[in-house]
Formats: sequence, C-alpha cells, structure tokens
Amino acid sequence: MLNDHEGSSQEDICFVFYEGQLIVKSNDNEINIPKREEIEELGLTINKEYCFGEFNIGKCYIIECEDIKRLPGDFQIVSLYQLGQIIDEEVFFIAGRANHILNWDNNHKYCSRCGAPNIDKADERAKVCTKCGAVTYPVICPAIIVAITKGDEILLAHNKNFEDNIYSIIAGFVDAGEDLESTVKREVFEEVGIKIKNIKYYGNQTWAFPNSLMIGFFAEYESGEIKVDGKEILDAAWFKKDNLPNLPKKMSIARKMIDSFILRNN
Repeated sequence: MLNDHEGSSQEDICFVFYEGQLIVKSNDNEINIPKREEIEELGLTINKEYCFGEFNIGKCYIIECEDIKRLPGDFQIVSLYQLGQIIDEEVFFIAGRANHILNWDNNHKYCSRCGAPNIDKADERAKVCTKCGAVTYPVICPAIIVAITKGDEILLAHNKNFEDNIYSIIAGFVDAGEDLESTVKREVFEEVGIKIKNIKYYGNQTWAFPNSLMIGFFAEYESGEIKVDGKEILDAAWFKKDNLPNLPKKMSIARKMIDSFILRNN
C-alpha cells in the first residue's frame, strides 16, 4: 500500500471516510477536502491511515475513522456522489481514487487462494499473502459506454436505478474474453434491441463506484426497432438536441459525450 507516513505535514490533504462517506469543510462558501491540521482538531478515532499519492493539490492521505461524535458547523459528511456536485472535478476524481483504494483494502484482507491473511506489499500498491505468497492488485472493472446517433438524434435510455427520471447513454461491463467493440454491440442489442455500426473510441473515465473504468465510444444506428429489456432499461427513445430529457451530472463521461453530441449538432 506504500503505507509511508514519513514526511507527513499539517498541510497534507486528508480524505477522511466514515461509513463510506467523506468529511468535507466549508471555507468562505467553498467546499474543500480538509488538511491534516484541521482533521486533528476533530479528535477522531482513526482506524487506518496511509498516503496514496501526491497530486496538484498536495500530498494526499486516506483516513478511515471508526466513529464521529459531533462535527463543528463548518464540517459536513457527504457521499462521493454528492461530492461530485459541489467540488472541483479534479478533486472529485482524486476522492474517487481514494474510495477505490479504501474499498479494495477493506475487501482483500485475506488471500482468495488459500484464505491466509494478506499484508501490504512494501514496494507497490498490492497485497501479498503471508502463507502462499500470492500477490493481489487493486480490482478494476472495465465497462463500455456508448452514444448511439441516428442523423441528428441520439438514443437515450432510462435505467431502473436512475433517480429523477434521468436518461443516459447505454453502458455495461466487459465480459471475460470479450473485446471492447464486441461488448458495445452486445450491450446495445441486449438492452435496446438494435444493431449499430461505425464504432469509434471517444475517451475514458475512472468511475469509483466503487471500481469501474468507463471506456466511451460513439456509434451509428444500423438497423432494428427499439425494444428495451425491461430488466435494466425501462424506457429508451431517440432525442434531438432541443428536446432532451433530464441528463446525468456534468462530472460523468456520459454527460460529456451527450454534450459532445449537442455541440456537433449546433
């Protein structure tokens, strides 16, 4: 885990987690990740702490606390998703990285091969089994996300897990032994029943809820009628840029791709 505390300072940025949520502080009407000196004043019971890297905002630490008695008025607890709506995008993704690492650390205390305890590997972010020596790295789950266009229209779908009647583009996890383009075609056909063509890479984004890597594509409609699966997707339709439904938050790659479609059609 690169569990190094040497060189720590009061200026360190501390991502403090309690029951899966983060402690943040309000400074002059801005939400910030607190510094070490601010966290120490809270008198928290700390379960674990480790450095996970140095970024533009400074040296960053993950801290997991066991209990919170009462926080001063300028502190609050927010979910990672809520954080993405109130803080700078760069900081949000650093927080996501911290959440990803913490979840992996908590869920890999024991070796999946023999069941013996794991310990942190000294020279890299990994776990090593104390008995059989098996090395385990952070789990990263690749998933595709695809914006399908038909002329000046884009296909948007409502997933049963979406709040506020949000519509977004199609996404799904990559299966074992499957290449990305095959995943795109399969997920689209499974969820909305159409065939697509001209699949082109757009970009990617980490999505630490808790450990996904979203890989974005654009594709064009080829054939078929929309037929939602009724399990994950409850509704789907073609939309023009001036008649869009409720969309995902701007921090997501889904929204960035939809915004790209809008820009292309201006």
